[in-house]
Amino acid sequence: MIMWAATFLIIAIIAGILGFTGVAGAATNIAWILFVVGLVLAVIFMVTGRKP
Repeated sequence: MIMWAATFLIIAIIAGILGFTGVAGAATNIAWILFVVGLVLAVIFMVTGRKP
C-alpha cells in the first residue's frame, strides 16, 4: 500500500509540474487514501501479531 501511495505521489508531482492540476489533485487524493489505509493495516497487523 505504501508503495502504491508513493507511486501516486510521484505521479501527482509530475502532473503538477506539467500543469495538469486535475490529474495532480486526483493522484494526491488517491495517494493520501492509500497511505492512510496502509498505515492503519500496519498498525492492526502489528497489534494482532499477524505473521507474514
